[in-house]
Amino acid sequence: MHGEGFLFQAFVYLAAAVLSVPVAKRLGLGSVLGYLIAGVIIGPFALGLTGEEGQDVMHFAEFGVVMMLFLVGLELQPSRLWRLRGPILGLGGLQTALTAAALMAACLAFGLSWKAGLAIGLILALSSTAIVLQTLNENGLLQTESGQSSFSVLLFQDIAVIPMLAVLPFLAMQDGAVSVDPAHGAGDKPVWLLTAEVLAVVAAIILGGRFLVRPIFRFIADTRLREVFTAAALLLVIGIAVAMEAVDLSPALGTFLAGVVLADSEYRHELESNIEPFKGLLLGLFFIAVGASMDFHLLTADPGLIFSLVALLILIKFLVLHALALAFKMRPSARWLFSLSLAQGGEFAFVLFSFATQNQILPAAVTNQLVLVVALSMMLTPVLMILYDKLLDPRFQTPKSTREADPIDEVDNPVIVAGYGRFGQIVSRLLSSSGFKTTLLDHDAAQIDLTRRFGAKVFYGDASRIDLLHAAGAGQARLLVLAIDDRDRVVQMAESVRQHFPKLTLLARAYDRRHAYELMRAGVDIIVRETFDSALDMGRRALEVLGYRANQAYRAALKFKHYDEQSLHELYTVWGDDKAYGLRVRQRTEDLETLLQRDRKQLDLAMDHDWHREEDPKTTG
Repeated sequence: MHGEGFLFQAFVYLAAAVLSVPVAKRLGLGSVLGYLIAGVIIGPFALGLTGEEGQDVMHFAEFGVVMMLFLVGLELQPSRLWRLRGPILGLGGLQTALTAAALMAACLAFGLSWKAGLAIGLILALSSTAIVLQTLNENGLLQTESGQSSFSVLLFQDIAVIPMLAVLPFLAMQDGAVSVDPAHGAGDKPVWLLTAEVLAVVAAIILGGRFLVRPIFRFIADTRLREVFTAAALLLVIGIAVAMEAVDLSPALGTFLAGVVLADSEYRHELESNIEPFKGLLLGLFFIAVGASMDFHLLTADPGLIFSLVALLILIKFLVLHALALAFKMRPSARWLFSLSLAQGGEFAFVLFSFATQNQILPAAVTNQLVLVVALSMMLTPVLMILYDKLLDPRFQTPKSTREADPIDEVDNPVIVAGYGRFGQIVSRLLSSSGFKTTLLDHDAAQIDLTRRFGAKVFYGDASRIDLLHAAGAGQARLLVLAIDDRDRVVQMAESVRQHFPKLTLLARAYDRRHAYELMRAGVDIIVRETFDSALDMGRRALEVLGYRANQAYRAALKFKHYDEQSLHELYTVWGDDKAYGLRVRQRTEDLETLLQRDRKQLDLAMDHDWHREEDPKTTG
């Protein structure tokens, strides 16, 4: 089928992604597995829609991994690295070293050489950043103890790919054609010249990123042409990749260094937003190509061996991770989640195995089997997470309170406040102090017991239950304040309340601007962004420090607030259309700057005029 031409192959790959990935995500398998499954479906083992062009696609799509490492570098700000230095270096370093050693020992037991064993151990020590972070994030576990520990390990692994790419060529099989003359490098170049070239390119990347790239991007940003900025971002990544290949180094190494250098740049977020779509598309293409190139004949030829290797990989990684979790004194539930979530092979293994084969570090027969093992271990990760969620996690949970909702004896109050945390307390205290009676609801028993010690009457119950709201008098109340610290639950609650109590005014707390749009769509009448007013007050005080008069600062802050609230509702009409939204945001930002600067000049002129009037003897009396 490969003779159908480029357009047909492009259609096949894109159609496979569009059809398979949404289904996989809906089933909880994640986008990476969706791409892999898509590749399997269109590959020679199933529909046979791909042919010899698969390896060409693989080489092209590997550039997505280069872009991924550039974005990883952009995330590694020095301050962030310093905060996580303990977990990253300690937990991440030990996991990589111990897992590589254990896997190397297993390879030696299978009769492989120590060089092959070390290469396999290093490659299989990596876990899937894409699958683990996505799974933890989707389940709201990224900020937990196990989530943060997993993130630290994955961060170390992403960094470790760079030295692995540098070390692996030294493990090349000496009976091949890859031996290097001590006095010469590749292409008969002297070692000293190769070293000088490498140092020169690395120095150029670091110095250029710090002193040259920023002014160039500043100049390009002034054109306000987004497509030119996107082209410049791609040119930067491709140019560095070409420079690294010219000195026989991994392009990923150069782009990673460039990302780290630009991590503190003011254009970091703009670079991320421009590179991310290309990275995602190319990585998706890469995973499809991996799925299509998986040799399932190996599985059918010897399923016992393949599944045994998958089980052995997961078992070794699990045991090492669990031992480290015990050493670092994680809680029992966190230990199991941490160990199971990282027990698979990683997407970088596909790149490194391809690299190892090309450099004759490992024979193709071995890497083909191991690529299949890694892919199968990744496919099993969602199953392991389901087993944890259904079987293991409930055993570690403290018994949930069987406490029934409190009977509510205040049904005539005009206001109901759902959520009596730090946000809801301030709202209810202001209303009560102003003479309005409020019915307070919260589902945190400990919080309720604490607040009752200080005289607050809070009813226990889940405010998302419509029957509880009926009991609280929502049918007669004038206002429902949603102050719950759960952004998704607030949106669901608003939709339900709007359906059952259409005349009830809804006032909701929004986490950020995006959450505000979701609440607007859900039918909330009044939305308050939780940090907006406090940030605005700090900005007003900053203006005073910078020389504004108190009334000027207050007026500027007030105008900013009114204008931003108008923008919130105006931009909601184009929310979802990234291009139109971006253009409208830039226009509104420019209009706001013009408005505030013109207002200050008018106020200065008015105050100067009043000053001269006071000094004019004709007007004094």
